[in-house]
Amino acid sequence: MVAADAAAIPLAARTRGLRKIYRGTVAVDHVDLDVPMGAVLGMLGPNGSGKTTTIRMLLGLVMPTAGEVELLGHRLPDGAAAALPEVGALVESPGFHSFLSGRENLLRLAAAEPHLHSSRIPAAVSESLERVGLTGAANRRYKGYSLGMKQRLGLAAALLVPRRFVILDEPTNGLDPAGTREVRSVIADLHAAGTTVLVSSHLLAEVEATCTHVAVLNQGTVVAQGELAELLDSGNAGLLVTTPEITLAVDALRDNRIPARAVPDGVRADLTATTAPAVVETLVRAGVPVHEVRRDRTGLEDLFARLTEDGAAAEDAEFDLALPIPEEAR
Repeated sequence: MVAADAAAIPLAARTRGLRKIYRGTVAVDHVDLDVPMGAVLGMLGPNGSGKTTTIRMLLGLVMPTAGEVELLGHRLPDGAAAALPEVGALVESPGFHSFLSGRENLLRLAAAEPHLHSSRIPAAVSESLERVGLTGAANRRYKGYSLGMKQRLGLAAALLVPRRFVILDEPTNGLDPAGTREVRSVIADLHAAGTTVLVSSHLLAEVEATCTHVAVLNQGTVVAQGELAELLDSGNAGLLVTTPEITLAVDALRDNRIPARAVPDGVRADLTATTAPAVVETLVRAGVPVHEVRRDRTGLEDLFARLTEDGAAAEDAEFDLALPIPEEAR
């Protein structure tokens, strides 16, 4: 589970009671979000769950109806001028001048960067284009770019200068598998350099491969957040035992009040009220040959599906996946 003293963890971003209403429709409802400094946090949620609206409020692009936003230690909107130069962002579809080339668009943006000296602008633009694989298309007009190329240019704009915090909303949208791998590499490089990264994505495999933390939104609110490994381990704890005596194994475990069911090549024992050594001891004592034992870890896809179920179905889930949130966030 998440550390008890979560308030002691330095945060790159923090929201409390964040709410946004558009013409009577609640888009975001009391979101309490913590983005730990140096983490790669994957923000997940179905379409319409409030991910992009939350990101826009984090960046000061949309004013919340209610609630608080802190970005790199600065309270928004008053602290925006101090915080935002340290933040790079790619939000939804990036917008550029269609009649300018990719390089020309970045040169215009670079000229407005407060932390980039004018003498460094050409080199910074070239380095950023190379980083996202756009060097060969740098001098082509933006209107001739494919969706994937436009997405790459948006990422290049976010990385023009070293950032303390990078926010990427669906960064692999429109990219082929090679481009997706390149974005994964960029995120890994940012993480290695100590940059905090927030990634909103619908590609669960990419989130599982790149993120250290996860926040799951559903119907405008956070339903779970915490370290990815801890969140996965918290769900449906079980032990997979490979054995040729499946029926004997299931009966032995159930006779000892350990919930179990048959699976291909063996049994799955529920560890909610017992331990792995106790399961193995019970099987061996019953004369069940044990060939292999391994922890059954919940996959992110299964976890996401369970967390985003609606109504009573979610409440009746087999386990509680909502990680503890600090007292002041409740």
